[in-house]
Amino acid sequence: MTTARCLASGAAVAAVLAAAPALMIDPASAQIKWSLPSAYPADNFHSQNLNAFAQDLVDVTGGKLAITVHPNASLFPATAIKSAVRIGQAQIGEVLISLHDNEDAAFGVDVVPFLAASYDEARRLWAASRPVIERKFAAEGLMVLFAVPWPPQGIYSKREINSVADMKGLSWRVYNSGTQRIAQIVDAYPVTIQAADLQQALATGLINALMTSSATGYDTRIWESMSYFYDTQAWIPKNVTFVNKAAFDQLDKPTQDAVLRVAAAAEARGWWRSQDRTKWYLEQLSANGLRVLPPSGVLKTGLQQIGERLTGEWVVKAGPDGRAVIDAYKKPNT
Repeated sequence: MTTARCLASGAAVAAVLAAAPALMIDPASAQIKWSLPSAYPADNFHSQNLNAFAQDLVDVTGGKLAITVHPNASLFPATAIKSAVRIGQAQIGEVLISLHDNEDAAFGVDVVPFLAASYDEARRLWAASRPVIERKFAAEGLMVLFAVPWPPQGIYSKREINSVADMKGLSWRVYNSGTQRIAQIVDAYPVTIQAADLQQALATGLINALMTSSATGYDTRIWESMSYFYDTQAWIPKNVTFVNKAAFDQLDKPTQDAVLRVAAAAEARGWWRSQDRTKWYLEQLSANGLRVLPPSGVLKTGLQQIGERLTGEWVVKAGPDGRAVIDAYKKPNT
């Protein structure tokens, strides 16, 4: 990201927060306390952004709404967070949206390989898919607040990978139907591992290859178990922060407005942090002994062919909603 864009992003966040003046608290009113479960380490930029979101809400509401962030799947495992918020065990939560693509294919649009492989493309895809995802969340009594992307996904491996054929027989980490499907296509052995369990799985040698971001590689000290990172930029998945709609409706109108404004600021800040940190994460992987490489031409071509195949499969699974998202995403800018 250029310096000008960084400054513009910071100015945008400041402008959003400035538009939400602090609320006056009636001393007789009780403080509202919400729990926000997340699956990622406390020092990960996603968790840091959630903490900033929570602090901004305290500041903007004058302490009326207090959110406690529970990182690292300490309150609920990753796959249970959405359900926990839906049934009211927590009021607000953050999930990797593609974890739930087995429920609805629309939730997996951002992990279709090579559909959106840059931040600009990921922004356009989010704009195209957000109305569909919001509608599907609303049907479950949930309300989308904001989404923040991970750095682009690459391949970590113990051994050199020069082509798709070299992936055959690898013990391959899967965490959604997309990564499961890749394992099937390349004839790797799928091993289901969620984020909170990844470091242990790496340490015990349960897997010898995976696709994930440079951020997750850094968080898990992946250089202690892997030798190569191929910067394939296969997809840019997103974490979505959402709220139980009944809990949101119980807030008074000024507090609701504050939540929406602060959420918009969190989204702007989160996208900036993700993009800003990507280069740093790659530098850290290399500094710790990992061989950070671009994919060979043969490997890139093979992965793009898999991507085209999976895009077609995804559209069939997602039905009319999927076709509408792809059409909106690919519509030329006017």
